[in-house]
Amino acid sequence: MKTILGFVAALSLAACGVETASTAATAAALKKQEIEQGQQNLQQFQQKLDQANQQSQQRAEQAGAEK
Repeated sequence: MKTILGFVAALSLAACGVETASTAATAAALKKQEIEQGQQNLQQFQQKLDQANQQSQQRAEQAGAEK
């Protein structure tokens, strides 16, 4: 009987460890997704900034040519 109780206790603790590992893996996957989304946002912002700088430069050149 004591052996069975010990076995059940060991199984319960092992299951808890598996759940903890699964939770950690899920959290890591979510964090990776957040980082990738942040990198995409940064890239889009950089592209928009480059476009705005280009437009500003073109307008400045046009204004200089009109004088």
